[in-house]
Amino acid sequence: MGDPEVLLIGGRAGVGKTSVGWEVSAQLRAVGVGHAVVDGDFMGQLHPAPEDDPHRAAVAERNLTAVWGNYAELGCRRLVYTNTVSVLAETEGTFRRAMGEGVRIVRVLLTATDETAEQRLTGRELGSELEQELRGSARKARLLDAQAPADTLRVVTDGRTVIDIAAEVVAATGWAPGTAD
Repeated sequence: MGDPEVLLIGGRAGVGKTSVGWEVSAQLRAVGVGHAVVDGDFMGQLHPAPEDDPHRAAVAERNLTAVWGNYAELGCRRLVYTNTVSVLAETEGTFRRAMGEGVRIVRVLLTATDETAEQRLTGRELGSELEQELRGSARKARLLDAQAPADTLRVVTDGRTVIDIAAEVVAATGWAPGTAD
């Protein structure tokens, strides 16, 4: 069956990670490519966080390990994983521990201008956290731009359809028939 593979879709808040992840899944399903989808933002959502894990990284890894174990037991070998900082080199160990040392990692960093991100977040954030999301999004965009590994594919999302963006991302995986590996 081969080693597992993971597509990491990262990017600032408002860039379209979740939407692109679901469209990647739709495009893979359309050509019969087996996979699972995990929104990494939910893997560490625990309040209050354990005192020894203030950033929830250990909780997220434990949950990913358990979820991936269930998928793998059912024969799944490909994972689409969305999370803001998932593409950073420091997360590689998490995926190797959760999915196995032989896991093939494909990193895609979605990018958007401050204006595009603000427009999307303003339409999405209906509660009390809009200002915090806007500040955090800009900060994460700078961090990701500076620290994403050299092998990370950067995909601009401004002015593009989610279908077009996802097609570029799927092509980067080589998972679908007729796409590069």
